[in-house]
Amino acid sequence: MSFKYNRVLLVGATSGIGASMAEKFIREGAKVIAVGRRQERLDAFVQKHGPDKASGVRYDITDSAGLDAFVDGIVSKYPDLDCVFLNAGTQTPILLSKPAEVDLDAFHREISTNFSRPMDLSIKFLPHLLAKPFPTALLFTGSLLAAVPVIKAPAYATSKAALTAYVSCLRQVHKGSNTKIIEIWPPLVQSEIHDYMGPEKGRKMGMPTDEFTEQAWAQLAAGSEMVIVGSLGPPKEFHEMLRLRNGIFDTMANGRWGP
Repeated sequence: MSFKYNRVLLVGATSGIGASMAEKFIREGAKVIAVGRRQERLDAFVQKHGPDKASGVRYDITDSAGLDAFVDGIVSKYPDLDCVFLNAGTQTPILLSKPAEVDLDAFHREISTNFSRPMDLSIKFLPHLLAKPFPTALLFTGSLLAAVPVIKAPAYATSKAALTAYVSCLRQVHKGSNTKIIEIWPPLVQSEIHDYMGPEKGRKMGMPTDEFTEQAWAQLAAGSEMVIVGSLGPPKEFHEMLRLRNGIFDTMANGRWGP
């Protein structure tokens, strides 16, 4: 198996994709440091799996003032850390058709939570991962909407498009290092992120989290650095679009626009 890491830090581990992936890592033999805002869920995770396999750290990624203390605390306590998985995110409906009603602060907070804060965390953790004398990995949860936005969630789609652009550049400049840069693109997955639609509706929309996790894991285990589950529209056309996009990026990266 190509994807075998021993100590995984999973930011955004208390619900949805993060919680499901945390369970999968444990089943595959990794030790997981679960990070989230809800202490009771972190405690339940540790109690379920035991302190030898699981630990919990309460941290809100919007707390930029506490970023350095959080990162320093993690790398000091867990020197064997070899995988950082940045998964936390949020989604809200924003009606651009009614610009007078758009909450600009909320718009920017969503982009910050989904893009700026994961970017900050990656920059802070990356030196520690690169310095390790063994293989390491840095993972991001993106979205299919990075390729094609949905009108009712423009801040979310914008943040995920920005994240993909950043991750693509990060992967290219660290190509050949001992740190693998991985992005996961989920489809619509059943989780709390859609609670704004009402829990009864929102949590029943999309692919079950366990099904998504198994499909994503198969690609991770195969060594993929771009894990894509599902498609938007006809799969053949969608994946061909991505192939062309990636080909253009590679040409630019290896030419005058490269590092």
